[in-house]
Amino acid sequence: MNNEDLRTAADTVLSRLVGDPAARLRGDQWRAIEALVADRRRALVVQRTGWGKSAVYFVATALLRERGGGPTVIVSPLLALMRNQVEAAARAGIHARTINSSNPEEWSTVQAEIGAGTVDVLLVSPERLNNPDFRDNVLPELAAATGLLVVDEAHCISDWGHDFRPDYRRLRTMLADLPSGVPVLATTATANARVTADVAEQLGTGGHPSAPGSKEGEGALVLRGPLDRSSLSLSVLELPDAAHRLAWLAEHLDNLPGSGIIYTLTVAAAEEVTAYLRQRGHIVAPYTGKTENADRQQAEDDLLANRVKALVATSALGMGFDKPDLGFVVHLGSPASPIAYYQQVGRAGRGVEHAEVLLLPGKEDEAIWQYFASLAFPSEDQVRRTLDVLAAAGRPLSLPALEPLVELRRNRLETMLKVLDVDGAVRRVKGGWISTGEPWAYDSERYAWVSKQRSAEQEAMREYVRTTGCRMEFLRRQLDDEEAAPCGRCDNCAGGRFSAEVSGSSLDSARDELRRPGAEVEPRRMWPTGLSAVGITLKGRIPATEQASTGRALGRLSDIGWGNRLRPMLAPDAPDGPIPDDVAQAVVEVLADWAKGPGGWASKAPDAMPRPVGVVTMTSRAKPGLIHSLGARIADVGRLPLLGTIEYAPGHEPAHVPRSNSAQRLRVLDGALVLSPELSVALKAAEGPVLLVDDQTDTGWTLAVAARLLRRAGASAVLPLVLAVQG
Repeated sequence: MNNEDLRTAADTVLSRLVGDPAARLRGDQWRAIEALVADRRRALVVQRTGWGKSAVYFVATALLRERGGGPTVIVSPLLALMRNQVEAAARAGIHARTINSSNPEEWSTVQAEIGAGTVDVLLVSPERLNNPDFRDNVLPELAAATGLLVVDEAHCISDWGHDFRPDYRRLRTMLADLPSGVPVLATTATANARVTADVAEQLGTGGHPSAPGSKEGEGALVLRGPLDRSSLSLSVLELPDAAHRLAWLAEHLDNLPGSGIIYTLTVAAAEEVTAYLRQRGHIVAPYTGKTENADRQQAEDDLLANRVKALVATSALGMGFDKPDLGFVVHLGSPASPIAYYQQVGRAGRGVEHAEVLLLPGKEDEAIWQYFASLAFPSEDQVRRTLDVLAAAGRPLSLPALEPLVELRRNRLETMLKVLDVDGAVRRVKGGWISTGEPWAYDSERYAWVSKQRSAEQEAMREYVRTTGCRMEFLRRQLDDEEAAPCGRCDNCAGGRFSAEVSGSSLDSARDELRRPGAEVEPRRMWPTGLSAVGITLKGRIPATEQASTGRALGRLSDIGWGNRLRPMLAPDAPDGPIPDDVAQAVVEVLADWAKGPGGWASKAPDAMPRPVGVVTMTSRAKPGLIHSLGARIADVGRLPLLGTIEYAPGHEPAHVPRSNSAQRLRVLDGALVLSPELSVALKAAEGPVLLVDDQTDTGWTLAVAARLLRRAGASAVLPLVLAVQG
């Protein structure tokens, strides 16, 4: 078939895919398909969201399958988009299947279908690439049979990208195992010149990011187009505080076009915003990393069908949603990177002429950026310690077995191991992780550069808010778009479209919502596994007679209500001092609601807990005055005795209690906390529940260890009461 006939066949497939007999491929879409199908080359496509990158690989798949090619393998991190793409493929007569974390019950069936040759497209999540069974048993056969490899959201490969994922680096192995002549397509909507060059290198595609396309015989075809989205109208609205932002949303949400997405920076904020907007009569649904998979799918379906006005989402929705008529994207809080921001706003306006994009920055944004920055690649000492532990073990160690031996939390430890796996220093096998014994160098210069780049991106987001120039041009320049020019549509180009005014009633309602104190503090009920590795004999379930009860906190540090008030007060460098009156009064309100609630000591329930008989405070190196004054205020208001303080044993006061994993935290706490003789006597005499007061809780283990001491000393129940819950 000559290229003219191939073009005709490609347009025919496209018309089936989009349901439009008149549909024709764009010039660069055809150039990419021609390179993949006719020339069996590798191509890197950097084009804006909505340009039609998925059309390239679906059309190429259909043409290659007609010529006897094997199935297309699409590696994508986007579970939501996978569901969209399975449906889209079916419209073009392409049978697509997925293997990802949400459908393990289907894996064996899918693998059998692949073996039978009935699958045209297999969508695989990147973490599958380093699953031992998949990597060793499925991947080699799949690589041998693959007709086309597609790397979607390819910026995830790059350390310099805004969404680096170490699992993606496994693709180098798959590329090396591909038979000669198998075409490869990498796609992304958000890659600046540095990321584009790095992705090309990682994929072995070569080429230069500034080139419009390489010549025959010079490696990959690199297609990089302008990133303007003519449907998007960008705006920034700076409001005084979180209450104004909530009130603005409640009053103006119905005026935004169609249905859309409201992004927040934290799970707690998403939950707050969802609850408040529902209270004000808006039909919205949450979508976060804590949302169950079935609820996520329902939320996606409801938005696609316009049954909800908006999803209130964290970056868990991120790149992975395809709704062409999405009418707006609002950010309640600024992302830390203009590239990540452009990626998220690119969900809007793909199939409509006009979509609103609005940023409502908050004062808490910077603190949230700092928190996520603290989760960067661990220090060299922590990495070396992990490698030494694995080398000494002489056998595979699972994450739960390894975690007690290093000062890293589970998610951070797993990410580090994946990077080390890519670098060849460790390997994931059945049963856990092993050391390969290969030499490994800590690339401090690279990690420092990445950190510096993150700081530069944060400054760029501050500048985006401040700029008086074109906002779309600003974002395009951040992505090294050489065709960037004023858009004529944003608030700086065309004038502001949104008033900052909100009614007094809405503002009062939002303030009341954000001032509403109280969050539950779930107690620890099981000791973590692997404590024997750090010399602690505790294991299994914590006896009911030694557990804390469900406690209360004034708020979460990550929320936009009390979190904004508590965060600066509890910061490590904040001065110690008596509890402020407004905070103390809010804690009293929490106590009053707690007492009257189900099972509370002031409720009429037959199983109501007896009234607390006293107050016990926790010792603190950083905030002793704050905690003592809080305990004293509670005791005074409740007419309860202040029984005493749980102290550190002499010689056991830690320089710091590591905010790492549970086992390491317990290692420091074990034997370190004691009750004074006076407190022990007071507890036995009191014979009842006690309130245990602290400034904040993170892992919950300090409260658990303290509660165990108090219960053993005679307290019939321990009711933790803290100002803030971390996270």
